[in-house]
Amino acid sequence: MEINRDELKAQFSILIGQSVDEKVLSGFEVKLKEAVETPAKLKFNLLFSSIPRQVGRNTVHVPAEQLSVLQDCRKGFDPSGWTVDRLCRVQLLLHLDPAIGKEEYLARVEELFSVAEVNEQVALYSALPLYHFPEEFRFRTTEGIRTNMTSVFDAVALNNPYPFDYLEEAAWNQMVLKALFMQRPVYRIYGIDQRANQALARILSDYAHERWAAGRAVSPELWRCVGPFIDEKLFEDINRLLKGNDPFKEEAAVLACYDSDFAGAKQVLADRPRLAEMARSGELNWNALGKDYEKEL
Repeated sequence: MEINRDELKAQFSILIGQSVDEKVLSGFEVKLKEAVETPAKLKFNLLFSSIPRQVGRNTVHVPAEQLSVLQDCRKGFDPSGWTVDRLCRVQLLLHLDPAIGKEEYLARVEELFSVAEVNEQVALYSALPLYHFPEEFRFRTTEGIRTNMTSVFDAVALNNPYPFDYLEEAAWNQMVLKALFMQRPVYRIYGIDQRANQALARILSDYAHERWAAGRAVSPELWRCVGPFIDEKLFEDINRLLKGNDPFKEEAAVLACYDSDFAGAKQVLADRPRLAEMARSGELNWNALGKDYEKEL
C-alpha cells in the first residue's frame, strides 16, 4: 500500500492550523519535535496523553479539495468530523519512526493501546491505515470490533480503509454485523460493496430473521450486502420487505433487486417502474438511503 506520509504530515499541520490559533499550533509543533527527537519514549507517551489540554477538542473542517489531497496520500483516508486533539494524536503517531525496528515499533504502539482511555483508543484506531507494518495490526483491529463503546467501534469501522484492505473475510463479516447490531451507519463503511460476499449475505439474513422473531426493526441497510447474492431463499426476505407501506423497506428491496440477476428480482423491478428508474439513474442509491435512515434513528 503506497502511503505518502510526508505529505500527510504537512496536510495535518495545515488542518491543525485551521482549527487552533497560531500560538497553540506553535506550542504543539515544538512539543511534537521534542517528542520525536528524544530517544526515550516518555516524552512521546506524555505528549500523546496531554494533547487535549494543549489543543482543545474543536471539530476539524476538512475542505473537499484538501480531502482529495489526503486521499491521494492514502487511499480511502477520511478525517472528516474528527476533533483537533484526535488529529494531533494521529499526527504524533505518524512521526513514530519505523527505524527503531519492527519489534520496538509494534511494542510502542501496543503499549499506548494497553493504557489508553476512550478518546486515546479512538485516535489509535483512527491511525490504523497509516501505521507502518500494517499487517501486524489485524488482531488489534478485531479487538476494536468487539468493543461496545460506540466511539471506539466507529473509529475502526467507519470511514476507515484499514478493515477493507487487511481484514480476513470472517472478521470483515463480523464487523458489518456488529455495525448493524449497534445501529451504526453502514453506508460509512469503506468498501462495503466491494467486499460483499455470500457468507455475509446468509449471516445477515439469519440476523434479520432473529430480529423479526423478536419483533424488532431491521435496518434497510442490511440488504445492501444481500442483493448480489439473492436466490430463492433470500428472495423470500425481499418479498417480506415489500409487504406494508414502509418506504425504507421498499426502497431497500428495489435496490437489492437492482443488484441481482435473480429472475424474481427482475420482476420486482418490472412491477415498480418508478423506483426501478430511480435506481437506474442513481437518484435512488444505497448511500442516500443510509443517510436518510440515519436521520430517522
